[in-house]
Amino acid sequence: MANILVVDDEHGIRDLLWEILNDEGHNVELAENAAQARAARLRERPDLVLLDIWMPDTDGVTLLKEWSSTGALTMPVIMMSGHATIDTAVEATKIGALAFLEKPITLQKLLRAVEQGLVRNNLHRSMAAATPKPFTPVVEVLGFPPAMTSGPSEPGLQATQNFVLDKPLREARDEFEKAYFEYHLARENGSMTRVAEKTGLERTHLYRKLKQLGVDLTRGKRNGN
Repeated sequence: MANILVVDDEHGIRDLLWEILNDEGHNVELAENAAQARAARLRERPDLVLLDIWMPDTDGVTLLKEWSSTGALTMPVIMMSGHATIDTAVEATKIGALAFLEKPITLQKLLRAVEQGLVRNNLHRSMAAATPKPFTPVVEVLGFPPAMTSGPSEPGLQATQNFVLDKPLREARDEFEKAYFEYHLARENGSMTRVAEKTGLERTHLYRKLKQLGVDLTRGKRNGN
């Protein structure tokens, strides 16, 4: 069970997402604009936010930038829109959004994105708890969460990953995301289609994300041979 904040100015979409996520056992808070989202963010400390891009007072990308610049982006954010361009989706990802869902959102994509977001949130908290001393910035994370590994014996796949935590959040997140995508590329033998399905990203969005992170797109194929 998780605390999820849904931010969307359309009443019907808020009610639908509330019903779906509530049936999954989550506690769901609703906000219809950025002002309500800010208040809910402080009040509820959500584990995950579903954030619409186009809203009347402050758009979702601007709110995301605000949270990122003030250190309030401590939870995964999944952007939603029925009119956004790929450039908008890429911009949101660069700011710190975990994923982008295009409306109308299918049930499968919604639940998959939410599951991955909560896995990411749990991993982030585990990594933060593993730094008892401020002068010990390197933390070794043994094994990935269940959604990211099927065992250390698979060829070409990492079961141990070092992350340096004494650095800006965005740099640390980029390191994690690069390791995450390299893992899935190796596991799927370089298949972008299967990696897109596994990670819950659109194929075009995934390709742009990998290029942004500097991931070697041929690495998975070499490891798989």
